[in-house]
Amino acid sequence: MNELQSKLVEMLRYFHEVCVENDIRYYMVEGSFLGAVRHKGFIPWDDDIDLGVPREDYDRLIEVFKRKDHKRYVLEVPGEQKDFVYPYGKLYDTETTLVEKTRYTVRRGIYLDIFPLDGAGDTKEDAKQHCRRITMLDNYACTKICALDPKRKFYKNAAIVAGRCIPEFLFGWRWAQKKAEVHCRKKTFDGCKYVSNMYSTWREKEIMERAVYGEPTLYEFEGLEVYGPQNADRYLSSLYGNYMQLPPEEKRISHHDYVFLDLEGSYQH
Repeated sequence: MNELQSKLVEMLRYFHEVCVENDIRYYMVEGSFLGAVRHKGFIPWDDDIDLGVPREDYDRLIEVFKRKDHKRYVLEVPGEQKDFVYPYGKLYDTETTLVEKTRYTVRRGIYLDIFPLDGAGDTKEDAKQHCRRITMLDNYACTKICALDPKRKFYKNAAIVAGRCIPEFLFGWRWAQKKAEVHCRKKTFDGCKYVSNMYSTWREKEIMERAVYGEPTLYEFEGLEVYGPQNADRYLSSLYGNYMQLPPEEKRISHHDYVFLDLEGSYQH
């Protein structure tokens, strides 16, 4: 592991302990879970950790962290800080500094992404229709937040420019995020046959039967034992197809674009 990955593992250890102590369900998801299954740790070129928490547990997790007096690791969620632009939670290491490439400067530390997992519907078609409303609102919010990037496809940059033409006081990104969350909360994780991580970049591919997640199941990750979906094969196949096959050499790169990273200095100073 490099130094960044090592610090993220320590954060994951702390997060796991908090969840176990408070009986909160969580799952490693997406590339982090792929890394756990295929590499028993990070995908070698990856530099983040993604976690999914059923919405009911996600709300309890927020309350748990509000009561905690932990100076190093803090959980931030939408609506609490004016400069927090994300529609899901992030656990930050306050002894580090990281600035991501977004339209607005968000100066925080390195982080774990904490995604709420929501109910989507009792049939695949109902679930798709439900998720499309949320995706539309989330995509709109992204056009207001994302920075233009010459490496991004032309039509995506064009959508960002078009989104910025709509005045913030009419339909701003905060309005879109709040509206999306209202829709997310209309269905419960435990009450639906199909569930989803609504804020995933995989979008409709994320819609899968709740039984795929099942009971949180322990997997090895960089020497730790952490929770992931019970049916690993179905989960990873739905997102990646033949997930045990490595991608071509040219695609083995990080997808994150950091403007600034300091693993020794705190953003609070």
